Amino acid sequence: MAVKFLTDDTKKWQRHDLKTSLMIWSGWLAGLVLFVLCWQIISEATTWFFVFDAPRIAEDIFTRAMPPRWEYINELWEPLWDTFNIATIGTGIAILFGVPMAFLTANNTTPSRYIIRPLCMVFIVASRSINSLIWALLTVAILGPGVLAGVVAISLRSIGFFAKLIYEAIEEIDTTPVEAIKATGASPLQVMVYAVWPQVKAIFVGVAVFRWDVNIRHSTVLGLVGAGGIGLQLSSSLNTLAWPQVSLIILAILLTVIFSEAISARIRAHIMNK
Repeated sequence: MAVKFLTDDTKKWQRHDLKTSLMIWSGWLAGLVLFVLCWQIISEATTWFFVFDAPRIAEDIFTRAMPPRWEYINELWEPLWDTFNIATIGTGIAILFGVPMAFLTANNTTPSRYIIRPLCMVFIVASRSINSLIWALLTVAILGPGVLAGVVAISLRSIGFFAKLIYEAIEEIDTTPVEAIKATGASPLQVMVYAVWPQVKAIFVGVAVFRWDVNIRHSTVLGLVGAGGIGLQLSSSLNTLAWPQVSLIILAILLTVIFSEAISARIRAHIMNK
């Protein structure tokens, strides 16, 4: 609290002194100037005619999309199955490579803090930094369009995520069981199996289920870039302006995500209650 002396020698309590108040108002002024500059840049890059016309266009599309073309559902079972497979197999491959990488990265289990750990950290950061759609663009360019490109894209994106959460869990384990197992003359592999793994097993299952749930959502859009799944049907329907098909596909994606969310929530609840 600052004190301000008035002309009649009385005191007035203030929250901030003059210097602090000037700094606060300067910060607000700088923020306002930055906001105006950003808004100006956005305005120059925006076609305002389309923005003002957006409500009418949205209403028109909604009118064309309703009701959904229900008979088209027979064409969606196979793409939905592909989407499920892309998410599930991609998650499985991520687990296969993510678990060893987590042990190689964690400070308390890595065999080399100066070579192997930094290399694994680089891969984890690269994996997590690139979005699934960008991975899919790369895998489609290399492997060609199809489900395989989607599976590889989901795997590459998930390995870093999976390894990061698991290696952080490994670094936070209780060291007492580890020291006890080491005192028996156990090998490093036996220490990991009997002292480290039991402490991170529940986290591993939770992360695996959560990642599978996320991958289901990601897999529904990979088809937009040719990586298989129901996104391929969505892309072709959008290109032909078949709005009743688009609404049905969006509804199918929504139900798929709700289904996967229900399964993962049930599994997580089962784990928490154990």
